[in-house]
Amino acid sequence: MVRVLFLGEITGRPGITCLKNGLASLKKKYDVDYTIANAEGMTGGFGIGKAHAAQLTKIGVDLITGGEKLFYKLDMVEFIQKAGFILRPANYPPQCPGRSYRVVDIKGRKFIIINLQGNALFPRQSIQNAFSSIDMLLKKLSEKDPDAVVLLQFHAATTAEKKTMRFFLDGRAAAVIGTHTKVITADEIVTSSGLAYITDNGRVGSFVSVGGFDPETEIRKLRSQLPVRSQECWNDGIIEGVIVDIDEESGKSTGIHRIMERVAIAAPGNGNEADSDNSGN
Repeated sequence: MVRVLFLGEITGRPGITCLKNGLASLKKKYDVDYTIANAEGMTGGFGIGKAHAAQLTKIGVDLITGGEKLFYKLDMVEFIQKAGFILRPANYPPQCPGRSYRVVDIKGRKFIIINLQGNALFPRQSIQNAFSSIDMLLKKLSEKDPDAVVLLQFHAATTAEKKTMRFFLDGRAAAVIGTHTKVITADEIVTSSGLAYITDNGRVGSFVSVGGFDPETEIRKLRSQLPVRSQECWNDGIIEGVIVDIDEESGKSTGIHRIMERVAIAAPGNGNEADSDNSGN
């Protein structure tokens, strides 16, 4: 059995601290073979800088994905071209730098891990249709290696779009894991065709927060309608995500389990300093 950990979206320095304090023990506890993380909100909650991306690999993350916030830090534009462990969405235009999928060997079985972004509620971006893009990509990849196991990280804003992708890829992939809302859902399932699915695998950071951000700041922002900058929240650290079990022989998923591990964290100056990364701001 191959066991893949899909971490929820890492939100700011609290998220980094959660992983520094808890990822190693979590991977050992669940006997994880490979770790994938959505890290587009790792640097201050908006984007991911070069230094933070490199830091994640040292902490124990094997592959990083991101969606609409991936290039918010300008140094990522150049860095992603050299970093094969970072995936941008497959339906971004050809002129966009970086890779959209990665082929890896886990326990002697070949896996193709793909990153894809939904179309709904991302009005500022002009990207290709997610369903047409993944359909063409899978046909192309299956010609090269029909026996490879496909894992999809689907970064989309609506539950309907993610649910639809589940049915669209049933029988063609071993996992469709949704990200973006940073709230873990309770609809995990393994279909009869061996596809593991969840609408959203949550976040890594503060549990008692608004998507990892300070509640009082978010209240002030919505009440005033002023462009107030969100602030990181350090209340009750948590590592959320899912673990997917995949049979090496059949290439089908046999299980999916939600992870919600509380981790002790403290704000900088209170005994637990988190590294900062202001590059590309």
